[in-house]
Amino acid sequence: MVSKMKTKLSKKRAISTVLTTVIILVSSVVLGSGVVLYGTSLFQGGTQTENIAVSGMKVWVHSSETEGVAWGATGVRNTGDKVVAVDKISIRGLDIPFGQWYADTDLTASEFQQALNFTGWAGANPGTTGGAMYKAGECATAPEDAFYLCIDQDGWGSGTNVITGQAATGPISMEPGGSAVIYFKVNNGTITPLDSGVSTTVSVFAGKAGGPQSITVAGKSNTG
Repeated sequence: MVSKMKTKLSKKRAISTVLTTVIILVSSVVLGSGVVLYGTSLFQGGTQTENIAVSGMKVWVHSSETEGVAWGATGVRNTGDKVVAVDKISIRGLDIPFGQWYADTDLTASEFQQALNFTGWAGANPGTTGGAMYKAGECATAPEDAFYLCIDQDGWGSGTNVITGQAATGPISMEPGGSAVIYFKVNNGTITPLDSGVSTTVSVFAGKAGGPQSITVAGKSNTG
């Protein structure tokens, strides 16, 4: 009886050790490839859906104001395919409060591409101490208050190439393909006349999109 049972067991074949090893290796490769492809897909999707392009950035410091009065300006465009909000501008690691941003998001292509030129210090004073950016041309009759800034970029008036910014109260939202020009008053003392001609770091972020840029500070007198 014992002899018959042994005979039956010996006729059954188990999966060989070599075949088992091959199956495990193939499964590991397939699963690993799937994980890599999935991770790559997520990375590509993230970079394609949330991105901004920063252009034309400028920083100006008053050449005779010893307290360090300075302004900056930048263009920002949403180059992704989802709504983004510019939520941080910092210079030398110091965040600039939203109330010191003056953003125009209703721009023509010409206005966005126009060089962000210095227009002088006198005139407009949006609720800040020291020099401020100048109103000219189309901006001559614009309201002078703490919440409004108007820059006539080319001096032609008649509504052409005019940046009109309201003081921000929070992040600046932009639809896909949308753009904004943001003027910002640097915290007094962050930059001084001694920094004229010196490179400094300005960072612009919309969530995780964006990053720092190296900008040369331009010293400007009252007349430009």
